[in-house]
Amino acid sequence: MADEDYAELVLTVVERIPPGRVMSYGAIAEYLGQGGPRQVGAVMSHYGGGVPWHRVVAANGRLVPGHEQEALRRHRQELTPLRGDKVDMRKAAWWPEEDADQDN
Repeated sequence: MADEDYAELVLTVVERIPPGRVMSYGAIAEYLGQGGPRQVGAVMSHYGGGVPWHRVVAANGRLVPGHEQEALRRHRQELTPLRGDKVDMRKAAWWPEEDADQDN
C-alpha cells in the first residue's frame, strides 16, 4: 500500500472522531489493521492539519507534543473529559463502530 493511501485511511478515521471524543495513535492503527502508532503519528504530523488533529492523543491521554496548549483549548471547548492536562481515556476514548450502534 502506498504511503498516500495509508495517509488517506488514517485521515478518514480521524475525521469521524466526534467532538469531545478521542482515539489514540495505536487505536487508529489497530482499527485499520496496519501500521502502528508511529506510522499514524507520521501521517498526522505531515497531513493532519486539515482534520481534527487534537482528537488523536497518546494512549495515556497525553496531548500532541508541541501543540498542547492549542489542543487543550480545543478539548475544553468540545467538553472532552480531562484529567488535568491529559484526556481522560476511560471516558473519552472512541471506536468507529460506536457511531453505528447509535443508529439502532
